[in-house]
Amino acid sequence: MQLIDCISFTSGLSNMSVFLDAANRIGEILKSRDQTVTVAESSTGGLIAANLLSVPGASKYFVGSSVVYTLASRRAFLDLDKEQVRQLQPMTEEMVLEFSKAARRKLEATWAIAELGASGPTGTLYGHAPGISVIGVVGPSVRSVKVETRSDDRQQNMLVFTQSALELFHQMLEEQ
Repeated sequence: MQLIDCISFTSGLSNMSVFLDAANRIGEILKSRDQTVTVAESSTGGLIAANLLSVPGASKYFVGSSVVYTLASRRAFLDLDKEQVRQLQPMTEEMVLEFSKAARRKLEATWAIAELGASGPTGTLYGHAPGISVIGVVGPSVRSVKVETRSDDRQQNMLVFTQSALELFHQMLEEQ
């Protein structure tokens, strides 16, 4: 899994306009290929989905999303196998890719983006510090990244994690 160190990346991220370029490029590629995407996100709270939906014509490629912030929501929206999930370490490549696969399967999408993280100001119940996210994309190709900001600024981390997810997905689409 690739590690993205975002200490210097956080300056300049203050509103949704920062993401419009990536979201527009993603939307155009998906529409031109007649492909679809779904999102299962946690610490970004719907920001990844919101950005993908901000593109005119998003209904041609966006099939749905879920904010899987709690165990109950993960079970309800992703139909995850309890035993399989128990065997996975929290906030790992394996876990985020399992979430991506489940989201893709649930909505029969070409692509699925999943994000799990600790936006702050505190870390996770599992001992992860704030400012860490794992992002996984599953589709015709598969990739994951770990993003570390080393910051406890909740809103800023949410923006950085969102931008990282959009950039990863765009890069994967360009490579297809």
